[in-house]
Amino acid sequence: MSAPVFVGAGVASAPAPGATYVLGGAEGRHAGVVQRRRPGERLDVVDGAGTRVLGVVEAVDGGEVTLRVEDVRHEPAPAVRLALVQALAKGDRDHQAVEAAVEVGVDAVVPWQADRSVVVWRGPRAEKARAKWAATVLAAVKQSRRAWLPPVHEHVTTRGLADRVREVVAAGGAVVVLHEEAVTPLADVPLPTAADGTAEAPEVDLVVGPEGGISAEEVTALTDAGAVTARLGPHVLRTSTAGPVAVAILSDRTGRWR
Repeated sequence: MSAPVFVGAGVASAPAPGATYVLGGAEGRHAGVVQRRRPGERLDVVDGAGTRVLGVVEAVDGGEVTLRVEDVRHEPAPAVRLALVQALAKGDRDHQAVEAAVEVGVDAVVPWQADRSVVVWRGPRAEKARAKWAATVLAAVKQSRRAWLPPVHEHVTTRGLADRVREVVAAGGAVVVLHEEAVTPLADVPLPTAADGTAEAPEVDLVVGPEGGISAEEVTALTDAGAVTARLGPHVLRTSTAGPVAVAILSDRTGRWR
């Protein structure tokens, strides 16, 4: 069984195998107090940027867990980055989408205030809601034992999303709007060439609408900016399901799962 994962500070400069590393802060309290980790148990600590410390618990002192470092690994960034642009949705369906997409392997999350989103982010509520999404991402990273922590970007309106589409396409990436009336299957959408290790990885953004769907005006605005439309299959999926399924398809197409 794989070791549980915690996100810690200073992992990138962690000591060599045989030395010790102290996990503190909120993650240390979660490991030592909430989960009651004990000496002899194995833990992984990641920095959210690809570095992983593999260790064994030597001591637990309240909210501090001391590990004996067994190995330090650096996991490479993906050759093609995948971002989920998730429309705000009611009933925590957007949270469900984000959680599953992160577990599958998405690299970034962008909240989208779509025209038909019932939920509205504005003022102090927007930052509070974004923080909740970030907490969901953190929990999903730990659940899936990932070494990379996807950022949750500031939420965008459709106008802001169209600007993002132009930037991603201009940089050599692609933006795919999942739409039930699209003709091209997601499995056939052209993808950017994977980075060779010397250049910045291109990005593929997957845009998922709210419960009421993406409006015709939004589709036009995004495709005029350079996005393409695609369908997942013969069935119409919930907003909580479409994104994770699309990320899974592209994870296979880009070689992550092979």
